[in-house]
Amino acid sequence: MKKMYKFIMAPLAGITDRAFREIVKEYGADLTFTEMVNVKGLYYKDEKTFRLVDIGEDEKNVGIQIFGRDIEIIKKVTYDYLNTLAVDVIDFNFGCPAPKIFKNNEGSALLKEPKLMGDIIKAIKENTDKMVSSKIRIGIDRDLLNYMEVLESLEDAAPDFITVHARTRKGYYHEDVNYEAIKKMVEKSTIPIVANGGIFDIETLKKQEETGAKSFMVARGALGNPLIFRSLKEGKNLRLSFDERMDLIFKHYRKMIEYKGERLALFEMRKHIAWYLKGLKSSNKIKNEINNEKSIERVFELLDKYRNNQEN
Repeated sequence: MKKMYKFIMAPLAGITDRAFREIVKEYGADLTFTEMVNVKGLYYKDEKTFRLVDIGEDEKNVGIQIFGRDIEIIKKVTYDYLNTLAVDVIDFNFGCPAPKIFKNNEGSALLKEPKLMGDIIKAIKENTDKMVSSKIRIGIDRDLLNYMEVLESLEDAAPDFITVHARTRKGYYHEDVNYEAIKKMVEKSTIPIVANGGIFDIETLKKQEETGAKSFMVARGALGNPLIFRSLKEGKNLRLSFDERMDLIFKHYRKMIEYKGERLALFEMRKHIAWYLKGLKSSNKIKNEINNEKSIERVFELLDKYRNNQEN
């Protein structure tokens, strides 16, 4: 059996770039993923798509998540390109609920086609020696909870692990997590099940542990709080101090500048700053000021001023 990871950072569009992955890895994430990548973009050598696959030379325990539905394109991209990447895992997304992807019969729309899901995993496995995994939801909506049928098809394809986001496509991220579904899959499956959905602290981790799962994927719980991985490993809820949050903002910002340049860093760091500062005194005011700034130097000045005002 290949190596299994216990605490995994979920692939998140617009978030899990190289800078973010390096930070959560420092705080204890056992495995991270790139943002979700369109196999057609790779096949047709789209420049924007390739930018999503920025993997550091020294980056360890990282996977790439792909999506699509065309078997021949998936085979070719896997053999010709994915095999050349310094990634440990190739994950296929069968769970993305985004309307644009769903309308193209990709992402979570593939839950309606369990046989094709299995065929896709087989196609990837036939063309790589890397670990192969799949990420699913439990159904399109509560009237179509076909996760056990999906599990049967995937088991026949034999990925190295299956991540289950225990919500439906219709439920997006606000639906209650269906722990019972994960429990049923864990009991039935001969393949490791990674439990995903609603992990924000030790208490919510315990709910997922009760399903019998041994590996867990964290998503929104890590936004502004990479310390969550250390918390989960140590079994106690840890909190970043004010100074630690501020230090992280500057560290994250500098990594973003290094990997993406100042222009993109200026815009993409806005959301991260909002997450880091969430709940802090007078944070709304500085977030609004930063969102209107067009100069990184000025943003740093505002952050320094905010820090000094809070400390005095």
